[in-house]
Amino acid sequence: MIGSLRGSLAARTAASEVIVEVGGIGYRVSVTTSTMSALGASGSEVFFHVHTHVREDAIVLYGFAHDDERRCFEALLGAHGVGPALALAILSALSPAQLSTAVLEDDLDTLCSVPGVGRKTAARLLIDLKSRLTLPDLSATEFSAPASGERSARGDARAALGELGYGPEEIRAALDGLRDDVGVEELLRLALRELASR
Repeated sequence: MIGSLRGSLAARTAASEVIVEVGGIGYRVSVTTSTMSALGASGSEVFFHVHTHVREDAIVLYGFAHDDERRCFEALLGAHGVGPALALAILSALSPAQLSTAVLEDDLDTLCSVPGVGRKTAARLLIDLKSRLTLPDLSATEFSAPASGERSARGDARAALGELGYGPEEIRAALDGLRDDVGVEELLRLALRELASR
């Protein structure tokens, strides 16, 4: 199994694929859109944390700039009905911290904002990822969970904004960055002020 690759960026061959040259051998590596956009010019040195996916007809390498992305990808692969393509799409739309927050807050709308994820898939992901994303090695720093009261306040505020007719993207943008140590009413007031200013 290949766990990491360090080499030079030989080419971008598709929207989500690059070729990394290591010791004269070119490895095709599938990456997220955020990883792709962070890469330098051809010939620059790159390093990827790699998940090696073995299928009957192919061995596919998935590369990530950060190890928490790789671990998130592997947690997603363990969820019911999620293959590598969908896992990569989810991590292209959501950072590990955003995904973890969505799962901890039971935020179906954020998961449904990912192309290819419907409400049934999102509901299954919330259940399957609860235990996977709160493992000790995924709970440090950006994976730390807010207290349950804070989660419910944010969740209640999200539900109230949805009832007022705001869409998932508007709600996420309005609540992003707001403090979690205030009540539902204060969260709603601040979110509505943010939405009014746009």
